[in-house]
Amino acid sequence: MNTRSAIDTSAGPVSLSAAFNQDSSCFSVGLDNGFCVFNADACELKVSRDFNAGIGIVEMLGRANLIALVGGGRRPKFPQNKVVIWDDAKQKAVITIEFRTPVHRVRLSRTRIVVALQNSIHVYTFSSPPEKLSVFETADNVLGLCCLGSQVLAFPGRTAGQVQLVELANGNVSIIPAHSAPLRAMDLSPDGEVLATASETGTLIRVFSTGNCARLAELRRGVDHATIFSLAISPSSELLAVTSDKSTLHIFDLPHPFQATKYKAAGASPVLGPEDENPSQKWGILGKIPLMPRVFSDVYSIASAHFEIGDEAQATLDGGGWPASKAPIPGLPGGHPPKGIIGWSSNDTLLVIGAGRDGRWEKFVVTEGDNERKYCIRDGWRRYLGGP
Repeated sequence: MNTRSAIDTSAGPVSLSAAFNQDSSCFSVGLDNGFCVFNADACELKVSRDFNAGIGIVEMLGRANLIALVGGGRRPKFPQNKVVIWDDAKQKAVITIEFRTPVHRVRLSRTRIVVALQNSIHVYTFSSPPEKLSVFETADNVLGLCCLGSQVLAFPGRTAGQVQLVELANGNVSIIPAHSAPLRAMDLSPDGEVLATASETGTLIRVFSTGNCARLAELRRGVDHATIFSLAISPSSELLAVTSDKSTLHIFDLPHPFQATKYKAAGASPVLGPEDENPSQKWGILGKIPLMPRVFSDVYSIASAHFEIGDEAQATLDGGGWPASKAPIPGLPGGHPPKGIIGWSSNDTLLVIGAGRDGRWEKFVVTEGDNERKYCIRDGWRRYLGGP
């Protein structure tokens, strides 16, 4: 007879969200009882705040003490239609912005606060009180997709699959017809020159120059449908990392606009080179046979590795242990804790984090072998909320 007491799986906080700051030196976690901040490279707890209520979105401004918070979970600390700029040094809210509908994402810079709602993007000055600068209509943006750089702002267009690029200096808007299906993920390079996008189909990642909206590359994750979790461009803009619900982390070589211009001037493709110079051309000679399906000539990842989604499947349980299909968590983009969020800590080291009851941190290193091929190797992992 088994007389052991049942394990209390509800003990301890549950992470509702997880996100890196702008340079991926830290990551923030929204909890069902507050929020916390970690030094990213070593996964060391830096700040922990217990509100005894839920925080669904936490957005940092570098390493500054100003943090954007939005309530979330079944007992939210703040209304889910309100953005609160929290001064952690003063332990109080210093700016609040209220909307008519729930907030899906917040992006911060030293001069701007950008808020993503279901069908609009709102841009404010980072001041007290904030001044509204502009509002842009979007297609349905359940995940709150939005990328804020120093020069440009990128977010979904008014038509599904399109991207709007706004020049912050003058407000000029460009439209990129990125995909035929709705957008699922996007990322802007640190220098603001390159934009990577993926759709809900999840097979192709497309890369664009923000300077002239030209397509620089089309990269193939795989041939079967997948849900893309995250895209992240390395600090040097030379590599692109992609995660999906296949539990695979892919690494791609990434062309830069200046390289693409040079290649075009030489009459070559900015993406595909000779077979012996392009190890990402997976199918070799098959890609050169006329009329073969394009899958044989597409550009594949140069390295890949397995990452852990966690003991709980993303679409199976919410933070309270209810079936997610019946009870999405209030105040979370998409209704469920995010998985596979990527941050580059250096040009050859990247981190992957996920939220949920089984919140995980993993470190990967991109290295070159004796055969001059690149490999992606896991260098460590941890459950950042504790536990075995």
